[in-house]
Amino acid sequence: DVENFPGFPEGILGIEITDRFRQQSVRFGTQIFTETVDRIDTTVKPFKVYSNDRIVTADTIIVATGAVAKRLEFPGSGEGQNGFWQRGISACAVCDGAAPIFRNKPLVVIGGGDSAMEEANFLTKYASKVYLVHRRDVFRASKIMQNRAISNPKIEILYSHEVVEAKGDDLLKTIVVRSNKTGETQELSANGLFFAIGHKPASDFLQGQLETDADGYIVTKLGTTETSVPGVFAAGDVQDKKWRQAVTAAGTGCMAALQAEHFLAAMNDAQ
Repeated sequence: DVENFPGFPEGILGIEITDRFRQQSVRFGTQIFTETVDRIDTTVKPFKVYSNDRIVTADTIIVATGAVAKRLEFPGSGEGQNGFWQRGISACAVCDGAAPIFRNKPLVVIGGGDSAMEEANFLTKYASKVYLVHRRDVFRASKIMQNRAISNPKIEILYSHEVVEAKGDDLLKTIVVRSNKTGETQELSANGLFFAIGHKPASDFLQGQLETDADGYIVTKLGTTETSVPGVFAAGDVQDKKWRQAVTAAGTGCMAALQAEHFLAAMNDAQ
């Protein structure tokens, strides 16, 4: 469920809200091709967008391909009948942490960076207890974020541990953690597990045509959605490595659409 998008006080399924987005865009005349874009060519005008089925030419492009949360693989972590992905396991505590199935229950965060500290602290608003599991004996998070987590009485830190299995019935119930120093395992009650080990932006298909940072996020001009190529704009998580929320993605999507409209208008005026 998406719990923090404005206008849905009871929450809404991700697939349902995206279907509503699609219906709304179609109502305004949008032509949608459900295909995978393999590459774009910004060295020619108009630009070219390539998929397996067609080549589309365009005077402007908005890149909104998102970012994929990194996940660990262990028994019970995946999708389907034998896994608990989206049945207790998530990669966004801020998105899902307030869901009823997690309230007043023990929860787990995996990670050692600032995001893990922030998500663990956030979850203490709803959880009975939060286990913060990190495979090393030191965090890579900033000192201030570490101190917030360490000083929170509802957070128990498991240094030098890894989650090796998730168990349950219809929903996640317990996890098994293993000490990287002794090899000993223990089973902990946990109704939710959240990966906080980073994201990978979906920008590989750009093949270096747009400026990106060291992690692959598209660099945009401050306060805009403009990229390094005039006429190409970027919105959502592919250019946002900090917030990564549906509502912030929608906001930058609106900005990109308006900027693209202004760009096209300026082109027409110049002709």
